[in-house]
Amino acid sequence: MDKMIYCLLLAKSNHTKPETTLNSLKGVMEADLLAVEYHNISAIISDVTEKQLIANKQRAMEFALVIDKLAQKYTLLPMRFGSMMDSADSVMEMLERNEVEIEDNLKKVKNKWEFGLKVIYDREKLKEELAAKQDNDKLTLAKPEISSNNSVYSTYILNKLKEHRAEEQILSFVDSILAEIRSHLQELKAVDKCKKMTNDTTLIDAVFLLDKKKKKEVVNLVKDLQQKYLQLNFLLTGPWPPYNFVEINIK
Repeated sequence: MDKMIYCLLLAKSNHTKPETTLNSLKGVMEADLLAVEYHNISAIISDVTEKQLIANKQRAMEFALVIDKLAQKYTLLPMRFGSMMDSADSVMEMLERNEVEIEDNLKKVKNKWEFGLKVIYDREKLKEELAAKQDNDKLTLAKPEISSNNSVYSTYILNKLKEHRAEEQILSFVDSILAEIRSHLQELKAVDKCKKMTNDTTLIDAVFLLDKKKKKEVVNLVKDLQQKYLQLNFLLTGPWPPYNFVEINIK
């Protein structure tokens, strides 16, 4: 029977052997969990059938729950739902082939949590607010004289210039906030991955890897940012296993 892989972990990062912890857990559809060990690393697996591989919300939640529970005790690298091999021997061979890269990634995330931060905004309201804060001299462009035969064209051009200036203001604003967030994260020695303006409501979409002991500090950071930028909504999620910081090309 095929084997589903939930995560890769440091087998000797805790006094408790993985097998002891697995006795109290169940995998997808109540499947028994097994640790395949190779030197200092382990792959947590369970038997899997075609029916269990159907990607629905319930199966995904069961899969994620195993990872979350194990992350409370072990340094681990989460695998994607549906990661599988044809046998436990194949899993062992995979660990052997990728041992160095797996261990390097595990060391990178050791004693760290992943957090997510989304900055939500109302685009039109932000445009109006930024425009209102600008000095008239900075906002006013030299306007061409409008004669009777080109008024429609001139109005169109001025409107386009106004829209362009509004977009520039938003971009400058998001860059300044992103720089501020990253500056604080650097002080916390966090590793971050940030995207800006991913859609019409999300100004910043970021994930970062942070020492487990600094959870309170990052919570306070987000609270301070929220109080400073009342026109925005800061949504902090986590802590999570390091889903976005696994950089392994499995061979």
